[in-house]
Amino acid sequence: MSKCNIDHSKSSVLEKLASQKEYLPAAIFTHCQELLEKEADQETLNELFHLLKKYDLADNSEKQERNQKITAISV
Repeated sequence: MSKCNIDHSKSSVLEKLASQKEYLPAAIFTHCQELLEKEADQETLNELFHLLKKYDLADNSEKQERNQKITAISV
């Protein structure tokens, strides 16, 4: 994952999550929702946005890696 200089808002992360819902395992989707219910800092919002970005286009290996990274995020 490359770093991006754009700060993503909570609402943009929620939109990205909603757009990828059908491609995410249920447990990962729920974990993301729980993270976003809490007060996540900007770094967490940016990281989560980029892990969700184009999730649907990632191959299975990339999805596994992203799932592990998402699971490791805590607020």
